[in-house]
Amino acid sequence: MIPLRNTRPNREPPVVTRTLVGINTLVFAYLAIAGQGAYTIIDRLGFIPYRLVDPAAYDASRYAVTLTLITSLFLHGSVVHLLGNMIYLWVFGGAVEEALGHSRYLLFFLAAGAIGSLTHTILFPRSGIPSIGASGSIAGVLGAFLILQPNARIVTLFPLVVYWAMAEIRAVVLLPIWFALQFFNGFLALAAAARAEAAIGIAWWAHVGGFLFGMAVAIGVRWGRRSRSPAHTR
Repeated sequence: MIPLRNTRPNREPPVVTRTLVGINTLVFAYLAIAGQGAYTIIDRLGFIPYRLVDPAAYDASRYAVTLTLITSLFLHGSVVHLLGNMIYLWVFGGAVEEALGHSRYLLFFLAAGAIGSLTHTILFPRSGIPSIGASGSIAGVLGAFLILQPNARIVTLFPLVVYWAMAEIRAVVLLPIWFALQFFNGFLALAAAARAEAAIGIAWWAHVGGFLFGMAVAIGVRWGRRSRSPAHTR
């Protein structure tokens, strides 16, 4: 399923969301022209779970390894990887940015990505595969959007056997389906790792962790709004 837009207009420009899309695109363009140097960049700035667990094994400092929780969010491995993430960020980010405010939204984006990577680390602590991309952060955006705008309609493109169809789907329907797919694939990844059948190419549990974090933050925002509103009396 490919979201194209949500039908809820933003009251103000989502400047942080647009800036994040721009930065990710520029970084990808740089990697594309870096040639073999791109692999070095990904190895140094990508997030490697085992390197966080045991920095000494990589002759790395704890500070440098912790920093990769952030730098890895701005690295993407292919055009499909980049476009998939940026489309979701463009469609859903504005509403969450508006609800949190620009500064808090940026911190939220970075924190959701870090939480996602840490969730991945808990389940695959000895993985030496660099984890890159903003998927954990964007999963956090989706989780927050579900709580903040459950009835928003999302114009979505989806496959129907031999052609693509388009429909407006409420966030309360679309986003739980998205989350269920991440959760299901996460369990498949665990099963494959247990049988040592394949390396885990997608950090599904980073998506799960980021999404749940986003939901938790949004629940806190809604609770805060209610606690600040004047009480109604009869």
